[in-house]
Parts: sequence; structure tokens; C-alpha cells
Amino acid sequence: MPAKMQIPRNLRDRAAGILALLVLAFAGWIGVYAFTPGPERPEPERLVRIPANLPFPAIREILVDQGVIRADRRFSLLARLMLVTTSLRAGEYSFPVPVPPYRVLRDLYLGSKLQHPLTIPEGANLRQIAAILARDDWTSEAAFLAAVTDPDFIRQLGLKVPTLEGYLFPETYLFERGNRDPHPIIRAMVEQTEKVLADTGADKGLPQYGLDAYGVLTLASIVEKETGLGLERPLIARVFLNRLQCGMRLQTDPTVIYGLSDFDGNLTKKDLQTPTPYNTYMVAGLPPGPIASPGLAAIQAVMAPAPGDYYYFVSKNDGSHYFSKTLNEHNRAVDRYQKRHRGR
Repeated sequence: MPAKMQIPRNLRDRAAGILALLVLAFAGWIGVYAFTPGPERPEPERLVRIPANLPFPAIREILVDQGVIRADRRFSLLARLMLVTTSLRAGEYSFPVPVPPYRVLRDLYLGSKLQHPLTIPEGANLRQIAAILARDDWTSEAAFLAAVTDPDFIRQLGLKVPTLEGYLFPETYLFERGNRDPHPIIRAMVEQTEKVLADTGADKGLPQYGLDAYGVLTLASIVEKETGLGLERPLIARVFLNRLQCGMRLQTDPTVIYGLSDFDGNLTKKDLQTPTPYNTYMVAGLPPGPIASPGLAAIQAVMAPAPGDYYYFVSKNDGSHYFSKTLNEHNRAVDRYQKRHRGR
């Protein structure tokens, strides 16, 4: 058999040295590229939206078109070396320009997306919240309303309620823009409501008034809609709790309005005589559920109402109310603040 050809040791050492130099040169070439910002001209931050389910070449083209990176094949090579070509996340991103390619890939891999504020005002109901989300292009009204009335989704949230009315806590949130899915937004709002209920003790209800947590939330939504004055909320809550305790009807306009499908902004005598589950002039006790999203102050007012034997209140036409303990006192207040006002 022919003897195996032996490569001289000095040649093997020389080849290994050349290979090591090539590896170092390659690493340096990629390393310099990875951490060198480009393009070179400084500009304000660029907002880039990466749609879902895009392959890496399409993402690279978006970044080139938006001026975030140069059209350089090293970007693809760097992505392969970082093992992220199939792991870049969709969403909206903000990049300073110039920016190193390594940071671009890192942010897209980690999902370091831009967050936008979303404000839900106190006292907004589901349809009003749906309009806010659709106006700012978070989702469509139809998708939102379908989600907040979906029994399976509501059950996944750990709730046993017909809809999520009242459970979307009014606050300013920060959310990432993505595929216009309303579920993550709704989930965050419900979690905040449950936190507030736990922090205020409302999750345990008010057993002395026959109210569970849902009843507290329902009454708080009525208090929220009855007055915009923080100092009055505990008094409003006291009136309604006193009425519930003695079996009086709540007789509150906001619940009547909520139950009307065609309310035009002018509450009439006919409206007050229209039977709906929310007409508290005709139905005793609380309505079937909340009529809006109550804020923290309204929930606190129900849990810690003002003292006093108040059973009535009437608007003073200046944003505030007059509170009465007896029907005679209330009638005199109505004559003073309402009938004379209409006469003028």
C-alpha cells in the first residue's frame, strides 16, 4: 500500500495561522460593521412599522427604504451570525439615525417597540370606549364590542358577568401598536380594575347593603355619572346606599339613559316611563350591571360614603347638588333650584 503523504509540520502551522488571521479579519470586518452607526447623515428618530409574518428579506428592505440601515449584504450576514433571521418581531419601532446595525437587530429580536398613550376617561361606557379606540386606530369598533361581549373571553378573564361594562378601568395606558387586536388592551384594563377593587376592599363587596363586588362596581358607575365634583361623590353614594337599605327606588337618570337605544340627549317624561331593566324609576334596586367605567374616586365613595340620613338630591344648575334628608325638604329644593330656573 502506498504510504500516506505527510504534510510538513511547518506547513500545517502556517495554514492554521493563515486561517486564524482570516477568521480574525472576518470577525473584525463584521464587528466594525455591526457597531458602526449608519447611514452617516444624522436625522431625527425614525418610526418604522414592521407588519406581522414578514420574512427577513422583506424586513431588511423596509429598514433600507426607511433609511435606518444601508443596503449592505453584511446586515443579512450579521443577522445569520446572531441567529435572529426568523425571530424578528412585528410592531412599531423608534430608531435614532444613525444607528448601529447590531442595535437594530437586537431591538427587533427583543421586541423593544414604541409605546403610545391611550387614555380612557372616567364615566365612559363600552360604546364610547370603542369609539375612542377606533378613532385612534387601535382596533375597530366591531372587533372591540365583539370582544367585550364574548362569553369565552370573559370567562378566560376569570369573570362571571354578561359583558365587561364597568371593568375597563379609566386611566392612561401605554400600549404597543401591532395587529389591532383588542384583547391585550382589554385584558390590561380589566386587570387594573381588579387591582383597584382589591386595593379599596371593593372586591369583598358591602355585605351590610347586600352588595358583592359587581354590585359595588355597578353603584360606583352610577355615582360616577351623577356628578363630576369629587367632594359630592361620597354624598351621592350615601343617598343611594340609604335608598337601597330601606327599599326605595334609586330613581337616577343616568341608568334610564343607559337603557335607551335611541336617546337624543333630551331626557323626557316618556323616557322615564319607558320600561327597561335600567329604568330605576320603575325597577327596584340596582340595574343589572354597571352603566360606565367608574374611576377610583367613585369606587372609594361607595366604599366610604359620607355620613348622614340623606335620601334626595337635586341639581343646583351650577354643577353641584343640594342634598336633603326628607321629601318636604327635597320638594322645597326642587322648587328653589328647578322650577324657578325653568321659569326664568
